[in-house]
Amino acid sequence: MKEVNYEEAVHQLENIVEKMERGELDVDSMVSQLKRAQELVKLCKKKLKHTDDEIQKLLSDQ
Repeated sequence: MKEVNYEEAVHQLENIVEKMERGELDVDSMVSQLKRAQELVKLCKKKLKHTDDEIQKLLSDQ
């Protein structure tokens, strides 16, 4: 997976959800899009955790 920033990952997730809600995905596309969504969620969690760790470190250094 190409590394994307947090905002782009969220945008891609929103697009996947919209396509699913509108019924625009066939069965094969749905599987690949769900896999992509899982990767994006994992990426977002990782980025949020990293950001939280950095903030906590900065606050504890004061």
